[in-house]
Amino acid sequence: MADILSGKEVAQALGERLKEEVEQLKSRGITPGLAIVIVGDRSDSMSYIKGAQKRCGELGIDCRLVQLPENISEKEFISQIHQLNEDKSVHGILVMRPLPTSISEDRVKYEISPLKDVDCFNPVNIAKVMSGDEKGFDPCTPSAVIEILDHYGIDLTGKRAVIVGRSMVVGRPLAMMMLRRNATVTICHTKTVDLAKETSRAEILVAAAGKAKMIKKDMVASGAVVIDVGINFDENGKLCGDVDFDAVKEVAGKITPVPGGVGVVTSTVLAKHVIKACKMQTES
Repeated sequence: MADILSGKEVAQALGERLKEEVEQLKSRGITPGLAIVIVGDRSDSMSYIKGAQKRCGELGIDCRLVQLPENISEKEFISQIHQLNEDKSVHGILVMRPLPTSISEDRVKYEISPLKDVDCFNPVNIAKVMSGDEKGFDPCTPSAVIEILDHYGIDLTGKRAVIVGRSMVVGRPLAMMMLRRNATVTICHTKTVDLAKETSRAEILVAAAGKAKMIKKDMVASGAVVIDVGINFDENGKLCGDVDFDAVKEVAGKITPVPGGVGVVTSTVLAKHVIKACKMQTES
């Protein structure tokens, strides 16, 4: 039976450290500020936003919601981003995606200041992830995976890590982050031949494909560390991950649950990035 890697425990420990950093900044008259930009009112996005607002409030970070109308033009949207870039009380900007089809992500991602891009939207920060430049901002979800591994003392050096999913949001940046830690990384995807053969070789398996319960018991090596990034709903409407948790926990050595795993840590990582951005912008 696998040990459960609790995201709540990780978030709590990280949060305690971040509170101290915020207090130090406030003693200098500086309050870290985050602006969350959303177009329309997608329910899944609003749920994440409420969690981020709550976490920022707990840590002493100002969190501003910039909610824009569904029919906003691309020009007007970019103008809003530029205003936030210039606002010295805003140290981090998070743009909720996907954006409406009337707004080109490929264009607007260049408009957000790299210094305030706390979830790695701007290609400048993507390049820093790929090059190992830690002055940039890694995407929050892959960063949450690393925070969990670090908290539980799981060393990546020399380990066989397999990531199922190749998105720019999780899979590919996480692969680069694991390479920094000297793991040997394999990325799998929908075109991978014999996926089970690849996953069963993993000492550390990360499921980030966005398909409910796709990782089955026979796809996991005995004693493996299994990190489930997926957020899905099963046939009964119950929240679940990409891993068949009840079956896989019988063979894995350690496993994150859904809910209560990676997702719980993500909003605290976002706060960590806002504090980092604040320090970079205010310390000379």
